[in-house]
Order: sequence, then C-alpha cells, then structure tokens
Amino acid sequence: MQESQAPTHVPGADDPVVVAAVADSAAADSAPTAATQSTSDIAAFFDVDNTIIRGASAFHLARALYARGFFSVRDLLAAGYHQFRYVSFGENKSQINSVRERALSIMKGHSVAEVTAIGEEVYDQVLSLRIYPGTRKILDAHLAAGHQVWLITATPIEIGELLARRLGATGALATVAEHHEGIYTGRLVGDMMHGEAKERAVRELGKRRGIDLEASYAYGDSANDIPILSSVGNPCGINPEPRLRRHARHAGWPIREFRGKRRMAKRGLKTASWAGAAWMLSLVARAVKKSVMSR
Repeated sequence: MQESQAPTHVPGADDPVVVAAVADSAAADSAPTAATQSTSDIAAFFDVDNTIIRGASAFHLARALYARGFFSVRDLLAAGYHQFRYVSFGENKSQINSVRERALSIMKGHSVAEVTAIGEEVYDQVLSLRIYPGTRKILDAHLAAGHQVWLITATPIEIGELLARRLGATGALATVAEHHEGIYTGRLVGDMMHGEAKERAVRELGKRRGIDLEASYAYGDSANDIPILSSVGNPCGINPEPRLRRHARHAGWPIREFRGKRRMAKRGLKTASWAGAAWMLSLVARAVKKSVMSR
C-alpha cells in the first residue's frame, strides 16, 4: 500500500530516485537514469529499524548476546522493565540514557571482534530475511544513480558498518562505544546516535564530504527521525509511526508504506512490541528458575 502526501510540485521531481520514492511500485521497479546534477555531492540517509529492517535490529543482536552469556539475570530484568515502559508510555530521554548505560556495562570487557562476529551471524540468520524489499529498491536506485548512501542508526558502529557493507552502502553513522586494544571500555565516544544527534552527524558529514543537503534525501519511520528528515531537501517517511505520519502530512512529505495494510501494520507494531516484552520476561523467568535449581 502506498500513501503520498507530496505537494503538486516536488523539488527535483524529474530525478528518477524521487520518482522511485513517491511513485507506485511499478515505477519504483524501473531503472533510474542519470540525474541532471553531479551525483558525487548527493547523498541518501536511511534510518535502519523499521525503515530498512522490520523490527529492532538491536533486539535480535541482544538475543544472540544473551545466548552467549553476555547478560545476567539483573540485565534481563532491567531490559524487561524498559521494554514494558516503552510499550506502555513510549520513548523518553531518561529511558534512552538508562538503556545506553546498561548496554555499555554489558559490552565492557568484551572484544570488538567477538561482537562483530556475532553481528555477522545475526545478519545472515535473521536480519537479511527482514529487509523490506521496497526500501531495498529505493536504496539500490540511489546507488545506481551514483549517490552516496549512508545508514544512520543508534546501534553500535560495528553493526552499522556491517549492515552498510552487506547492503553495498557507502558507510554508516552510528553509536561509537570506546574500545582499547580491541576491548570495549564501557564508555561512549560522543553522543548516542539518536534524534538530534543524527541531524548533527548528517550536517558534519555533509561539511566533510561536500554533500549538498538540499539536493539529498532522507528516509525514516519515527518522529525521532524528523530532525534528519528536515535537514535535507527530499525527505520521505517509510512505514511511519503515527506522529511522523501526522508531521509528514502537514509538511507535505511523501510517505511509503511497505508493511502491508495500515490496519495490520498498526496492530503488528503493537503486537511485536508486546511480543518483545513477553519474550524478555520469559527469558527472565527461565534464568531465575535455572539459578534457583542450580543452588
């Protein structure tokens, strides 16, 4: 299903990649031709979770880390609590900071090579099967047009770069966890790549690489992506949650829906969130039982 709230005149509407972003599926399948502007200074920025990949990539990474003993019962209890708060009340800065600190403590003492290897397995076994074909077509169209393609995500930079490499993208802007001699220290380098930090990263990258942001593109699913969507001349909501959908309608941004019927999508998002909470609580229960029985 497709929904477009684009105005009658869209800047750069003759650009084939814009056509791929706002036209119907048949048009999106057509191969793009060369853009009129030199493409070396044009970039496309893609959020990852629910934009490129269905669901939260960090959730699947966390499952793999738990299976390898990264998490304690205390960590599981904390994760279950934050998942419950997220489902019930939504996201807030305090929650994000708490999750960040917990994640850093979990990573401390583990090697970068170990986490990267686990990420490779997670991509092959899970994430590669959850990529939205529609988003992949848009990403590939940008690459075919000669544009830079950057993934921008709150996940660790090692995972962001892995995803970028597997998708053939230029690179990734992601959260950087400090490491010394290949071992995570438990500290962060700079800000977590989230919300306004994404916008700052995009603008800094634009300056370093001479990117024309007014001629560039951005794709996201959440209201937290509004800063990066607003920083380029060609924003597009993909599978937008309600707050971004409302903002996109008001701003006249195009919207692409790759989740199927909207009513199923809304129900699916909430179901997935509760399923995540239920899974986390089941892990806690099993871990507590195992701990008690081993005494």
